[in-house]
Amino acid sequence: MLLEDQERLWTKSFISLTICSFLMFLNLQMLLSTFPAYVKNEFHAGDFQVSLVTSVFAASAIIARFLTAGLIKSVPRDKLLYVGLIIATITTGIYSLAESFGGLLTMRVGFGLGFGISSTILPTLASQIIPVSRMGEGIGYFGLSSSLAMSFGPIVGLNVMRTYGFSKLTIVATLTVVLILPILLFSRAVSKPSVHVHGQNKAAKQSSGKQVKPKFNHKMWFPALLNAILCITYSGLLGFIALFGQFIHLEQVGLFFLFNVITIVIVRPISGRLFDRRGHAAVLIPAAIFVVASMTVLSYTRSLPLLIVSALLYGLGFGAIQPTLQAWMIRTSTPEQYGTANSMFYNSTDFGVAIGSIILGLIASFSNYSVMYRYSAGFMILFLLLYCMVQFGLRSKKRVRSANLEG
Repeated sequence: MLLEDQERLWTKSFISLTICSFLMFLNLQMLLSTFPAYVKNEFHAGDFQVSLVTSVFAASAIIARFLTAGLIKSVPRDKLLYVGLIIATITTGIYSLAESFGGLLTMRVGFGLGFGISSTILPTLASQIIPVSRMGEGIGYFGLSSSLAMSFGPIVGLNVMRTYGFSKLTIVATLTVVLILPILLFSRAVSKPSVHVHGQNKAAKQSSGKQVKPKFNHKMWFPALLNAILCITYSGLLGFIALFGQFIHLEQVGLFFLFNVITIVIVRPISGRLFDRRGHAAVLIPAAIFVVASMTVLSYTRSLPLLIVSALLYGLGFGAIQPTLQAWMIRTSTPEQYGTANSMFYNSTDFGVAIGSIILGLIASFSNYSVMYRYSAGFMILFLLLYCMVQFGLRSKKRVRSANLEG
């Protein structure tokens, strides 16, 4: 019976943390998709200033995650999480009060700090209660929260701002963060110490007499790099899909995010179980091909049916790749390194989005949005080549070692 309890995935804490993650990322995506139009209309900003709104947020979130990954070892995680949520709530609520572009950037720095802390603690808590044997499946379901938010957030944000204005949108976004607090308190998801971490810490203390500081896991760098490349393609969708719609005279271009979520919901649990049974190669190679196909189809899209095909293909690829990379990073880590692993994963996401928006924006300015999406497909081809080269190199080393041992 005890073994069955240890293998349970859908506990009250896991469900609560997944819902909280969805609300946190819904807040982010509702505002991230609407800021370009708001900044241009309200402050008459140029394209470079518009890109700063995203870049400044991403930079502060990355810094916050690095700090959080270090603090989580000595500061109670519940206190860190509540501090992050309070900062994110306050800055979201006062966005519309900014009277200058500089003031808005300052608020974006504040939100980046709050979001960076929260988005590190929440997945760390989740990964510590997921059974190790079901890590791929668990991360797949948990990661579904951010993927759903990435799909629904832009739709909700754009519609609310178009109908009621930016100030009302900030109220809605603030409420999504406020809702997290009662959910956490009711479920007590952050009040219970991790069984895995507690057990390992206790064993370490008994064997050495003191707390052993975990070493940095260098195996996380490669999946983090792959995630950053993937997120370059997402930045092209988040930042330019509306402008692409104007370019091809397709008003319903926002439906991309709606149809995208359909295949994400389908593929997440499947890819998670496949990763647990067959490893990351069985997921990443076909999923990357789906993303290449999606970006290629999108670059030639001039009608709604092709847009839908592209969205469905992207959901299959993106929805399978992200949780697989996150589970890969966590599985190669010890429980004490889960905070660092999740920090690196989300930092690579923000880094990819920030760099991608600049690179793809430059490509679009010198050509057009169709060409830009073909370059997005090129980045995913690079993703495939890097992955296959590294895997081939690792297998070659294993064959050489086996031959040496046999000899």
